[in-house]
Amino acid sequence: MLSKALQKALNDQIQKEFYSSYLYLSMAAYAESMNLPGFAHWLKLQQQEEHGHAMKFYKYVNERGGRVELQAIEQPQAEFPSPTAMFEEVLKHEQFITASINKLYEKALKENDYATQVMLQWFIEEQVEEEASASEILETLKMAGEKGQALLMLDRQLARRGMN
Repeated sequence: MLSKALQKALNDQIQKEFYSSYLYLSMAAYAESMNLPGFAHWLKLQQQEEHGHAMKFYKYVNERGGRVELQAIEQPQAEFPSPTAMFEEVLKHEQFITASINKLYEKALKENDYATQVMLQWFIEEQVEEEASASEILETLKMAGEKGQALLMLDRQLARRGMN
């Protein structure tokens, strides 16, 4: 059984994961408006992944006899100065989610909730991958610039996500 404090923290994380999903869908819409279908494809897959993360937390709370309480999701940013600025936001957001999951893990440690610690281990490992992926795209954008063939090539590379 989950403590009330841990249940609340997990519900807060569900809201953050659904917001992540909503944010990436908003970013995909921006990319499509900028005629960057590869970026949009990558972001839509990321949106689906974040929705899946929210549902993992949802399932876990229910499995532990807790009560899922969905919270409001604020409107995400819809405009970005550039693809580079957008991926700076992606990285910043993933770092925020990493910090949030780390705080959840600390709370589970303090409460000696071993099952929650084990479940959160998957998310801790996942966040390493999430941050590395965002960082790699951001660094490539910084090297390539925002115009011309390099941006087009990166767009095409991002369009291949999920095809490997």
